[in-house]
Amino acid sequence: MKKYILALDQGTSSSRAIVFDENGQTKAVSQKEFTQIFPKPGWVEHNPMEIWSSQASVIAEAVTSIAINDSDIAAIGITNQRETTIVWDAETGEPVYNAIVWQDRRTSELCDALKKDGRSDLIRSKTGLIIDAYFSATKILWILENVPGARQRATEGKLRFGTVDTWLIWMLTRGERHVTDVSNASRTMLFNIHTLQWDKELLGLFGIPESMMPQVKSSSEVYGYTKTTIFAHEVPIAGIAGDQQAALFGQMCTEPGSVKNTYGTGCFLLMNSGERPIMSSNNLLTTIAWKIGDSVTYALEGSIFVAGSVVQWLRDGLGIIRSSSEVEALACSVPDNGGVYFVPALTGLGAPHWDQYAKGSIYGISRGTTAAHIARAALEGIAFQTMDIVKAMQRDAGVTLKELKVDGGASRNNLLMQFQADMLGTAVIRPKVTETTALGAAYLAGLAVGYWESIEHIKSQWDAECRFTPLAPEAEVEALKKGWADAVRRTLTGNSPY
Repeated sequence: MKKYILALDQGTSSSRAIVFDENGQTKAVSQKEFTQIFPKPGWVEHNPMEIWSSQASVIAEAVTSIAINDSDIAAIGITNQRETTIVWDAETGEPVYNAIVWQDRRTSELCDALKKDGRSDLIRSKTGLIIDAYFSATKILWILENVPGARQRATEGKLRFGTVDTWLIWMLTRGERHVTDVSNASRTMLFNIHTLQWDKELLGLFGIPESMMPQVKSSSEVYGYTKTTIFAHEVPIAGIAGDQQAALFGQMCTEPGSVKNTYGTGCFLLMNSGERPIMSSNNLLTTIAWKIGDSVTYALEGSIFVAGSVVQWLRDGLGIIRSSSEVEALACSVPDNGGVYFVPALTGLGAPHWDQYAKGSIYGISRGTTAAHIARAALEGIAFQTMDIVKAMQRDAGVTLKELKVDGGASRNNLLMQFQADMLGTAVIRPKVTETTALGAAYLAGLAVGYWESIEHIKSQWDAECRFTPLAPEAEVEALKKGWADAVRRTLTGNSPY
């Protein structure tokens, strides 16, 4: 038996490579940030070649750091920032434009036109998604319409589209494999989640040739083998899942009704809904969690666009902290928020409001407000947004949340986790291994090659590190919820009480 699984975790701000052993324990981690490109307000881009070079470099660093080589690696699993759109030349592999990131809002007006044209129900019924610039379809269309010659080359079958997983596999196999999995495909606004096929009607609506689209596979199978100089031997690439679905699997939320929240750049709350898609009546997304063998698992999802990135804004924009790690101590230096509420709609508001034009707002500032109150309000805003999604999710699924499993960088913030438990009125559980996104991809890859024999075997490895239970008095909780609801209402309407 080969000793390790290598997980590639290609995120919004950095590329990581993590080596796991058979017990699901982290043996090596390497991480490298890459450039965030902001050509215009609301536009967010990445250089696809920098994504690849950063990922390649951390692979080499992680493997060599524990003195192993690729012959010790049983398989590679890939998890990735979703919806981010890359289009490249089928022959040369050269990108025709920068990657347009999931956060990018340049196609908001196009989305408004689609809604006005009455396309919402069609797209929702086929894809489970709400029309929004968040997803890949309008990004692909923008590239075809705005990059000189792109439309013609696409029509001639000379261009390829992929989310980041597809791009990495193309590069790892030197163009031999153009594939994705169902979880990533379900985030494009072009994939029919019922037939598990690219939808010809939607491709026609967006004017996207089917020849651009990758082959859609399950989330756990051997897709191909590495051909790059990074590896001396061919290593099977055997697991793919979008980052939030990977985290759901890594948290072992494999039973219907189980829920996790990942506190990363954004916040993403997913509930396993089992073998049937639940079409939301409360502005949540219906998505595919994973496909293993012939079995498809669906999920309900609520997306918060700004979570951990609000802490980056406190650091880089407001300058009240020097590093993100300082925010908890600053927030803890005051006993409460002092009546301050921070609605972090810095790139619009996601679920359950879906207002792509909303702007960030801070309410309740007085002469007594300090940097600490703003820091605390920023953290509380993350928890309040999660609370709003949980309410919507419970209404859609007809179940009451028993516990929330948490992961991601901000889940290490004890103040935030305790406040989250207080606002939800339920237990919040943080696992010992918080690298659940990468771990989920590793598990999917390992299952495909027999490294782990079953999901039941994997479940035995999951263990809690900390459990937060509600402590705040009910009257205090209700007052905080009322203050938040008022702040959101004013953010959405722009109304002033004066």
